[in-house]
Amino acid sequence: MKRLKVLFVCTGNICRSPTAEGVARGLAAKQGTDHLFEFDSAGTHGYHVGDPPDPRTVAAARRRGYDLAPLRARRVTEFDFIRFDYLLAMDREHLELLRRSCPRPHLNKLGLFLDFSGNLEEDEVPDPYYGGAQDFERVLDLVENAAQQLILKLSGKPANDSR
Repeated sequence: MKRLKVLFVCTGNICRSPTAEGVARGLAAKQGTDHLFEFDSAGTHGYHVGDPPDPRTVAAARRRGYDLAPLRARRVTEFDFIRFDYLLAMDREHLELLRRSCPRPHLNKLGLFLDFSGNLEEDEVPDPYYGGAQDFERVLDLVENAAQQLILKLSGKPANDSR
């Protein structure tokens, strides 16, 4: 069976998108569906290429049992549009940046990450970079919900079956 490849995208790939990558990996492993997926993350800008995630992101994720420390920032490449089945932006600004760069045949792969969340008022993951600890926790709340729903939907499991 072909693994579904999902790329999470934000600005510099040090806060939101690595959080989504790490949480999705962790949840899929916990549910025994990690063999169905390949998760990665990237930024629309090359500000932090090669850098680890923001220490505040790493600390917040660690408190919930997710290890982001091994991840390194990278920038979205032209090949990503071909390679990945889904390229999910954290907000509308980055979705638009992806649309501008995406070859026409692959536009249907683009979307907002929170489109997968269930019954949330927000449709964008806010950037916690200039905020405090509570902003990083809020990002984790949003990301955990959306990642859980994404995994369930793409794996074909019923919403009440987290095995």
